[in-house]
Amino acid sequence: MYQKILVPMALDHGVSKGTLEIAKALTGGTGEIIALHVYEAPQGSIQSYVDDAAKEEGLARARAELQAKTEHLSGVKAKMVIGHTYRSIIDYAVTHSIDCIVMGSHKPGFSDYFLGSTAARVVRHAPCAVHVYRST
Repeated sequence: MYQKILVPMALDHGVSKGTLEIAKALTGGTGEIIALHVYEAPQGSIQSYVDDAAKEEGLARARAELQAKTEHLSGVKAKMVIGHTYRSIIDYAVTHSIDCIVMGSHKPGFSDYFLGSTAARVVRHAPCAVHVYRST
């Protein structure tokens, strides 16, 4: 069993219930589960067109949604970081000595074979075991 599991959560994908259940099973009831949301700020030159109030509102909305999805779950700590999704997941896993990452993934499309989805990149670069959950 794993003692420290990271569950990256895209708040709009709807697979977090399944990934959190898998994480709970993989801890054997004794490990720590961290639900991580990576907030991607507007990129590059777009930053100059979005005012600070809108940025703060988006960040606050993401925090509230993450809290709402996790507050009723015992043994789950909610964390949020700002950055690039796959890189932030890897960095968090390294920095916090994560044993396993449990994340959802969509079925790969043609473009994924060239560009790679977030899950595929995490699998390739993770310093620990990765369990990928595909909802039906």
